[in-house]
Amino acid sequence: MNSLPPEVWVSIFELASDEDVIFHPALPTCMAESAWHKDENDDWKLRSPDDAIQQVQRRSYSTKAAIIQTCKNWRSIGSEFLFRCLFFDKPGHLLERCAALDASSASATTVTHSLGWWTRRIHLTSGVVFTQRDVDPVRDALTSIIRHCPNLEILVVDAVLSSAALGPVVDALTKKALRTFSVRVLSTALPRLIWALDALRHLFAVHVDVEEDGSDETPLGAACDIQLRLTDLRQLSLRGHVQQLVEEATGWHLPALRFLAVHTGDYSDLPDVLGFLAAHGSMLHFLDIYLPSRQSVPQILAACPALTTLVFNGDWRVVGAEEEDGQATFAHERLVSVGMHKLFKAFGFDRAIDKMASDGETELPVDLWLTVSANERTFSALCAKEAFPALARIRAVDPMLLYELHVANGPKKEGGGMERWDKWWNMTSRSGVRLEDCTGNLLGVLPPDHEQDGQDEEDQETEWEEDYGSWDTSGDLDEDEEYYSQPGSRRVSNLDELKVLLEECRAMEAGRLKDDDYLHQSPEMHMIFPEVVLPQTAAS
Repeated sequence: MNSLPPEVWVSIFELASDEDVIFHPALPTCMAESAWHKDENDDWKLRSPDDAIQQVQRRSYSTKAAIIQTCKNWRSIGSEFLFRCLFFDKPGHLLERCAALDASSASATTVTHSLGWWTRRIHLTSGVVFTQRDVDPVRDALTSIIRHCPNLEILVVDAVLSSAALGPVVDALTKKALRTFSVRVLSTALPRLIWALDALRHLFAVHVDVEEDGSDETPLGAACDIQLRLTDLRQLSLRGHVQQLVEEATGWHLPALRFLAVHTGDYSDLPDVLGFLAAHGSMLHFLDIYLPSRQSVPQILAACPALTTLVFNGDWRVVGAEEEDGQATFAHERLVSVGMHKLFKAFGFDRAIDKMASDGETELPVDLWLTVSANERTFSALCAKEAFPALARIRAVDPMLLYELHVANGPKKEGGGMERWDKWWNMTSRSGVRLEDCTGNLLGVLPPDHEQDGQDEEDQETEWEEDYGSWDTSGDLDEDEEYYSQPGSRRVSNLDELKVLLEECRAMEAGRLKDDDYLHQSPEMHMIFPEVVLPQTAAS
């Protein structure tokens, strides 16, 4: 095992660790594809892109652990890989890794010899809980770990941070060239969050999930007067109680912003999205808006002339309401992809529809009729080539909708769901528009409902994907846009590259042994590269 130079082993370990997605600075959007998989009960479930990335991190760590346990040489070369990505789903793991980094830093002669030198990504799941007390060992451990990682590029904190917890974390991040910052905070932490963004000037992607803490609107104090200049920020995603944050961000300097998402969920506050787009919409390529009340989509499109992807609430009454004021028309010449949230009622998934069917009624209630009528007018308008000449796909982005379709084995006949799906399918087909679900497959393609003899889960899933294919648009997109359209879990594996590299290493070693007058058939060759079975990629 010592016959190859360390540089070759490092290259092999990098390919085996499969870290390309983990270290990409961008964050998945709602257009990133979910994937079907079998759960522990052998039932089909949908894995979200975020869940898929977590799975990749767990699998990568298992591979790295196996590498360093193989032999002393691999341990000395591969130890750095264990610390490149620090993934925590339990508070105890955070405390243990903090102790290891403390010990490494204390014994290292220079900062480059400490284990934290190699860390580029830190990810905490919602399983890690922070308290609002002044003394919090979990918060202190995270802060200490960040201080030990001078080359940190990506910080993802899915756990909720209060103002007391966010402050020390932000202090530890100063003077770091952080590229990706994803965090969940209480609304009372917004002032500290704004100050944090002001200190992190080289950010590429920011995701902020604001949770309401039951108090009135948070006073921002001096933070409301900060005019942030985030010249490298390309992706901004705001979710939850974000009215104040959107209003503040309207006045920021964001010249590189190309991807924007604003989701308020069921919160009653409505951020001024049109005001934000008036300031920053002219260069946007991707826009995702989910608000409880209807927005003027024609005006949104008019404010974003460079837009290629738009995602909005499919239940909004998009067409008709704007025709009276004449301010904008529902059209866009550059729009390639449209995603729609909701659409449950359109396919018959609603309690009112179930009640109507059980009562033997055939007429939809007025509110339901208004919603499905709006759905149909929106689809008809999108399929008009004169209004949307570049449109190539319409995607139902809600994973729960696809799961409901799977459970019900298609749209419900009650409420006209099946008839509506058939109508939309014919409409989009005639217009040359691909109608998709959240996995990127055609809307209507569901996983098999029976097992095939002699096949395990991975074989079945692979065969299913080969039978129905997938939609590959990477050839039309630049580097950044290609990432956002890539599946969150359906990725091209590096294992093929690893196999090629191993064969090259075998050939190189065989040539060296022959030149050195060793026996070409020597059993040492099997010691250097034993015939092992390479790990399989997770089924999409």
